[in-house]
Amino acid sequence: MNRFWNLSLRTKVSSIYILTIVLILAVNLYLIVGINNMSHEVDMVYQDNRQLNELSVALDKVQDSMTAYLNSKTSDSLEEYYRNDQKFDSMIQDLNGSITDRSFDRMERNIKSMGEGYLDTVRQTIEAKRGRNVEKYRVRYELASQQYNYISNYISALNRVRFKSNSENYNEMAFKFRRFEQISLLVVFAVVAGSILIIVSLVKRIMQPLGELASTAEYVADGNLDAGFVEIGYKDEVGVVTDAFNKMIISIREYIEKLRESMEAERTLKEKELTMEAHLKDAQLKYLQAQINPHFLFNTLNAGAQLAMMEGADKTYEYVQTVAEFFRYNVKKQDTPVTIGDEVLLVDNYIRILNVRFSGDIKYKKEVDESLLGMLMPGMILQPIVENCVNHGIREMQDKGVISLRVFRQDMDVCISIKDNGKGMDSETIEKIMNGTFVTDKKKGDSNGIGMDNVIARVRIFTDDEECVKIVSEGEGKGTEFIIYLPIKE
Repeated sequence: MNRFWNLSLRTKVSSIYILTIVLILAVNLYLIVGINNMSHEVDMVYQDNRQLNELSVALDKVQDSMTAYLNSKTSDSLEEYYRNDQKFDSMIQDLNGSITDRSFDRMERNIKSMGEGYLDTVRQTIEAKRGRNVEKYRVRYELASQQYNYISNYISALNRVRFKSNSENYNEMAFKFRRFEQISLLVVFAVVAGSILIIVSLVKRIMQPLGELASTAEYVADGNLDAGFVEIGYKDEVGVVTDAFNKMIISIREYIEKLRESMEAERTLKEKELTMEAHLKDAQLKYLQAQINPHFLFNTLNAGAQLAMMEGADKTYEYVQTVAEFFRYNVKKQDTPVTIGDEVLLVDNYIRILNVRFSGDIKYKKEVDESLLGMLMPGMILQPIVENCVNHGIREMQDKGVISLRVFRQDMDVCISIKDNGKGMDSETIEKIMNGTFVTDKKKGDSNGIGMDNVIARVRIFTDDEECVKIVSEGEGKGTEFIIYLPIKE
């Protein structure tokens, strides 16, 4: 017996289940064979009634097809009659025609004889109709109809007699079938119950060492590494795993101690790094703020605008006023949400400034859904995109460059599209821009200092969606389209 317990876990479990499955299978096969035999006998009880019903249906089809041909005289109806005639003739030939003392056999012999006579009369009727002998086919038709009614009634009578006799046999067999079914259920329940007891008892003994291992592992998983070692039972897979588990506990204790030291050092280094980064950002901010006083710039531009107005230089006044508005918006906090209308107005002012600088070379098309202008979005998003389109897309096209701005609704998103007809981009450049690895030539054109990686990152943070920005270009010389998707928040 100890030899069995030291076998592999798979062999022990497989042996138990195979033994029980073979036992249950043998019992089920025996019961299935018995049930099939009894079911076949039950099915054969009403076989005679089914044959008589089919014979009655075939007789009706012969009568109907004959009548249809006499009324229409078409080739289709004649063909249908021949098919029904052959089928009915084949069925009556299968009837018992031998002479016996059994009433059922005598009735079948009579049906066979009458059926042959009826088919002969029907065939004569058809031939008379085809020969246009009106008087003859009418007489034959009436005779065939009488024979049809008599045979039909005779079949019904035989069917009732057979049904009564078969019903008695069926009741007797059904009683035996129910008894056999009850005995089969008792046998199945007994076999299943015995199999369950055997499996439960044997599997319990096999799995007991595994249960002890699982309990100790759960205790260790809760952080209790002071657990004692699990005793090794049999030399099977569970015994091997138990030995490995005991060694693993020792290794985990050593590893956790080393990990604790490493994490402590890493945390200290991370704190120093964050502190240095915060100081660096603070220094950069102070440096930028020290470069120019925004209020001094605005006051200077406003003074210039007032001077231009007093001198009657309306275009100069409008230009200086536009520049002042542009810079006033440009120094706002970029992390403060603004409306789409504010961003669109900034783009309008930016295009107006560029057209003064470049003598109206940039064509600007705008298609905006006014109902969406009150929706919120991050500040300084659209102008850097337009600036990118101008500097890298259409600047060398002179007066043929076109910038298109669209604001529309798509499902539950506000879509903002900025499109140019410039040089376009290849897929590699688009991928680099989207993942923030594209390096621009800062010497080319003017810039407000906000790169496309900054724009894309802030929109993704605002929408909490990595797919909120899309860049579409069919290739070199086919233009580029930047699309921003902002979720509509009621």
